[in-house]
Amino acid sequence: MSTPSYLNLSSDQLFDRRPLTRDPSLRRNRINQLFTLIAGIFASIAVLPLFLVLVYVLIQGGKLISLGLFTQLPPAPGLTGGGIGNAIVGTILVSAIASLLAIPVGVGGGIYLCEYANRGWFAQFIRFGNDVLAGVPSIICGVFVYGAIVATRVFFDQSYSAAAGGIALAVLMLPTVIKTTDEGLKLVPQELRWGAYGIGASKFVTIMRVTLPAAFTPIATGIVLAIARAAGETAPLIFTALFSSFWPEGVFNPIASMSVLIFNFAIMPYEAQNSLAWAASFVLVMMILAANLLARWLSRIARS
Repeated sequence: MSTPSYLNLSSDQLFDRRPLTRDPSLRRNRINQLFTLIAGIFASIAVLPLFLVLVYVLIQGGKLISLGLFTQLPPAPGLTGGGIGNAIVGTILVSAIASLLAIPVGVGGGIYLCEYANRGWFAQFIRFGNDVLAGVPSIICGVFVYGAIVATRVFFDQSYSAAAGGIALAVLMLPTVIKTTDEGLKLVPQELRWGAYGIGASKFVTIMRVTLPAAFTPIATGIVLAIARAAGETAPLIFTALFSSFWPEGVFNPIASMSVLIFNFAIMPYEAQNSLAWAASFVLVMMILAANLLARWLSRIARS
């Protein structure tokens, strides 16, 4: 058997090698640069619509930002001045109702799917139903809540109400919250659970003290995405909360919302109402941006 050639080399010859350098002229490096450039262009195109929307909404609606915009009621059709104060309060109120309903149910459903149900047929059925619900058009959810709650007047013989709008938005939020909670808990290393079990913690304590804090970031992100989607929905609120030109008078009465205000004012043949629609669009975008920044801040606190 012949002796391998590297055994005949001295130690200096064996370890004295030229430093590794990157040669840009090589064909594989040129191809790598080309595909890197293409990937960068595609990434820029994907983000470009966001910047275009932000800039255009800022130009059209930012010029109307003033204190009166947040404190005054909308003007009558054809008149100038006024603001969108009632729509801002209504959007916050309806989103809060939806969050109070969807977040506990969604997080609880995600915990059940990941921690208790495992891979049984019931868990598979719930996951499939959740995926189907995520693809249901929002107007269908609005019609459903209209038939189940508004038309039947179950809330103190009231028809259109903020509570009905919150329920409709909660239905839209549920799939996102359940999915992100389920996937976020799956990312938690199994060793953390085993360590908690090893020191005598129960399954409930392990979930509440170990897995949920470890999965806080994806769960919070999913909740923020769900709230952002709910805050921008229009069709469900037209069927459930309707609209009001006055300040909110309780959760069991019709209520204004920014998305419906944008829809109503944008199609009016009056420049003042069209301008208020752009201003409401700007405020709504800023609210969603603030919600995302809040989620990032909370995730940093959870990691500290």
